[in-house]
Amino acid sequence: MTTASISFSSVPTASITSSQLSTASLKSRSNRNCRIITASLSEKSQPIVTKSESSVPIRKVPGDYGLPLIGPLRDRLAYFYFEGRDEFFKNRVRKYGSTVFRLNMPPGPFVAKDPRVIALLDAASFPVLFDTSLVEKRDLFTGTYMPSTDLTGGFRVCSYLDPSEPHHAPLKKFLFFLLASRRQEIIPEFSRTFGSLFENLEDELAKKGKADFGGPNDQAAFDFLSRALFGQDPAETKLGRDAPKLIRKWVLFQLGPLLTLGLPPYLEDLLLHSFMLPPALVKSDYNRLAEFFKESAGPVLDEANRLGISQDEAVHNLVFAICFNTFGGLTILFPNLVKLIGRAGARLHGKLAQEIRSAVRDSGGVVTMRAIEESMPLTKSVVYETLRIEPPVPVQYGRAKHDMVVQSHDAGYQVKAGEMLFGYQPMATKDPRVFDRAEEFVPDRFVGEEGEKLLKYVMWSNGPETESPTVDNKQCAGKDFVVLVARLLVVELFMRYDSFEIEVGTSPLGSSVKMTSLKKSTF
Repeated sequence: MTTASISFSSVPTASITSSQLSTASLKSRSNRNCRIITASLSEKSQPIVTKSESSVPIRKVPGDYGLPLIGPLRDRLAYFYFEGRDEFFKNRVRKYGSTVFRLNMPPGPFVAKDPRVIALLDAASFPVLFDTSLVEKRDLFTGTYMPSTDLTGGFRVCSYLDPSEPHHAPLKKFLFFLLASRRQEIIPEFSRTFGSLFENLEDELAKKGKADFGGPNDQAAFDFLSRALFGQDPAETKLGRDAPKLIRKWVLFQLGPLLTLGLPPYLEDLLLHSFMLPPALVKSDYNRLAEFFKESAGPVLDEANRLGISQDEAVHNLVFAICFNTFGGLTILFPNLVKLIGRAGARLHGKLAQEIRSAVRDSGGVVTMRAIEESMPLTKSVVYETLRIEPPVPVQYGRAKHDMVVQSHDAGYQVKAGEMLFGYQPMATKDPRVFDRAEEFVPDRFVGEEGEKLLKYVMWSNGPETESPTVDNKQCAGKDFVVLVARLLVVELFMRYDSFEIEVGTSPLGSSVKMTSLKKSTF
């Protein structure tokens, strides 16, 4: 999937460098009943309050919502069909001469009661969405609508809770425990599972001349998560190899209002975007997944009980965290990673193979956490650059807790308490005011001291890459786990192959990738 570039020539420009941006923050001052706030990407991600005057003008947020019903339907059809997602936002940046403006976000009628949002589409304004002192995150995981809790066992799972809610902290601690308790199993189980994946791809490639990466990756991702985190091989249970298809169907019933499947537009809009699909149609599929985790989680459920979480609530949170968040993320991230590295060509492949094999040799021929962290800077950069270019979760939402002024690079915008703020992350993480060659995949962008300074603008995890998830924020509990396993995929690739070639298509949730050549290691 390619992305179109956008000219910001219509936006007033200020003389500001990347280094200045890295220390700039939104300034806050008393202004009758309103505060000027910009998001600081400082170590604690807190707004800086000063008594000095802001250096940028204060504006009303441009844009409008149109007539009730008509305006949301107009924007929905433009978003999905007439313009497409990226152009939908870029066209409005050009129209308003601003990266902050009002619009209606899909799905709108009759799924979402209120589709009205204020869009934040630059690296300066976007981080306001992470600051839970400024925005509330209750029931906003999927945006302007929330799927029925019948799809999650009757529970509002952790992803839908605001940190101020009493269940948020114990549930997030529960997820931290799950990841920490099995950390020694991650590298060996990844190598075992994805090593088998590549062997199977080689066989298919030899027989057919090409091999699909997506389907086998989905199966390998679930098998790996089950083996690494629970010590259970799904193939040896009643679930068998059915998990990926059950999860895809279950996710469709939650995200259908945000997807396109290639059906005739008006039929698809009626069936997917106008009404929620009935949860009863996937109840039996969901129950199979829940039963698997109930039987496999064992000691993890004992920890849930110690934290005051009922077994049922713990099981349904595990289903969501593993199947929706982690499995769903890996089935988007891994094809994107293979796609971007594959397109970059043999020169990058040679550098990665040299770096990875040298680091593994120096660690005694074994892939270790230390080798990955200390001796593979290009591998790390390639993963971060993929997360910057195509973040697995491209949108974030937050409801303003206060009257405030949110600042972009060029202006401050008045926001009222209760208004919904929305961010489309690929525009914030490809902000040309921060990144040179912002639309390009630059493999070594984050290598070295200057490169590492840009990591604060990589925000795929619902927070800056330079910060960590805690019980008090909404940053992804599995942030470091996802980065690690993405690096492990690159390591597995280039321990086996000098280079590879691909064909790329599209899928409802990301990229479709087929391997057309795998050149085995020669050194």
